[in-house]
Amino acid sequence: MDIKEKKIIIYAVLPRLFANRNISHIRNATLEQNGCGKMNDFSVKALNEIKNLGATHIWYIGLIEHATKTNYSPYGIRVDHPAIVKGNAGSPYAIKDYYDIDPDLAENVPERMKEFECLVQRTHAAGLKMVMDFVPNHVARQYHSDVKPEGVTDLGENDDTSKAFSPQNNFYYIPGEKFQGNFDLFSGCPKPYEEFPAKATGNDQFAPCVNTTDWYETVKLNYGVDYIDNRSKHFNPIPDTWNKMLDILLFWGSKKVDGFRCDMAEMVPVEFWHWAIPQVKEKYPHIIFIAEIYNPGEYRNYLFYGKFDYLYDKVGLYDSLRSITCGRESCTVLTSRWQSLNGIQSRMLNFLENHDEQRLASDFFAGNGFNGIPAMIISATMNTNPIMIYFGQELGERGMDSEGYSGRDGRTSIFDYWTVNTISRWCNKGQYNNKYLNENEIKLRSFYKRLLNICNSEKAIREGEFFDLTYANCNGWTYNEHKQFAFLRKKDDELLLIIVNFKEFPVNIGVNIPKHAFDFFGIFPMANIQAIDLLSNTTEHLSLLPDKTTPISIEGRNGKIFKIKV
Repeated sequence: MDIKEKKIIIYAVLPRLFANRNISHIRNATLEQNGCGKMNDFSVKALNEIKNLGATHIWYIGLIEHATKTNYSPYGIRVDHPAIVKGNAGSPYAIKDYYDIDPDLAENVPERMKEFECLVQRTHAAGLKMVMDFVPNHVARQYHSDVKPEGVTDLGENDDTSKAFSPQNNFYYIPGEKFQGNFDLFSGCPKPYEEFPAKATGNDQFAPCVNTTDWYETVKLNYGVDYIDNRSKHFNPIPDTWNKMLDILLFWGSKKVDGFRCDMAEMVPVEFWHWAIPQVKEKYPHIIFIAEIYNPGEYRNYLFYGKFDYLYDKVGLYDSLRSITCGRESCTVLTSRWQSLNGIQSRMLNFLENHDEQRLASDFFAGNGFNGIPAMIISATMNTNPIMIYFGQELGERGMDSEGYSGRDGRTSIFDYWTVNTISRWCNKGQYNNKYLNENEIKLRSFYKRLLNICNSEKAIREGEFFDLTYANCNGWTYNEHKQFAFLRKKDDELLLIIVNFKEFPVNIGVNIPKHAFDFFGIFPMANIQAIDLLSNTTEHLSLLPDKTTPISIEGRNGKIFKIKV
């Protein structure tokens, strides 16, 4: 099957932490103390195992050079003032040089771009597509490109800093004011960090003084929107930032990447995307654009006018599945979630974990990986749209470490040098196997492998139509609509009946298939037919009859995917 025909399944991974073999686990440690994963750790073996898990794409998080407290000056890379770096490793979203690869990730720092190009080749050789970050809204406060192509001027290099706003400036300024922070601006250095005039901060803080809750390590890029003058837009002539950012996209496109996950895309005017994405696709038509966006009111604008291929489904499906898993919401809300998308569900990227969110198995979410199985089944099989998992999710990684800058918050740190316990044991010094995993981790990974591969082996999931059974099962007697969710998927002569149970204990339920479903799919009633549960590979006998309940038993916190020939 050609990959373009597949349901997109993205394996998101932070290379800094992947395969890091150092187990010292010192809080607030340096690279020398705690070590760092490298691009070369993504060996042929590693990539093949990720592919076999079911992935079609791999998103390498934090490839582009960002601000850090690690000193790379011997390699001609400017040192960052530590006061404006979060953690010792620094945030992958405080971009320091758009044209360079982060030196942390290279075995041989001077050869870091060549190592990246080899990573692209290995990824493609494994049958995977490569996604990387594009961070368009903000850069590190001390942004400076050491390796920019000939003829490229740095961001801010020609700015008129006497003006708070100019359409041809790359940054926003607070003229006459110096940068101030409600934190230590010395951070162990003889001199404090100084910035004059102060620049606007990445989270739209247009004031000289910022707090630790602000994105204080970043400065906001100016796309021609005057935030002081009622957000007036100045897009003619084309703002200088537009041209610079298009050049950056084309630069990485020339490196044969297959997609960009665009950080905080809705903080950049949709007019820029409308202008830039078609130009990128004209040269590289295979490249996909995924937008991190949280405002449902802007979904269609960024899809149809902005030309994005896919958007995050965070405030819809993710938030609801999390609330249902935690017992705060009813499964019935899922119907309104897909209905509210009104035909764009196939353009939404589903997930239960990413680098911003708390781990599914953390104490703050499901408590362990198995409790997240019902939500994962729904997220993966509800539509033809892409699904993403975050490295370690398939092993029940809990994210309950206290790494340093990132406290014990249920997230895996993006700011610190650290080792992810479950992933480290699975990597097994480059063997990438189950040798050091415990029984539960092996079992959970087996579930993910089976589910994710089903997403593409079954055409009803990959391409089929969807029918929500909730409205026909709100009786409270044979089926608890608050704790169970059922739906149908169909393509050609293959019908899938998918049911999940969010209750902690096994249930015997009766699922009602209404006559409307038979009419919708053009199928006939079926009595005592053979159905295969694709998750357990076991066979059961079911009767699918209009307005007659179909008895089904499901384990606690589990689900079934029945395949039926019609």
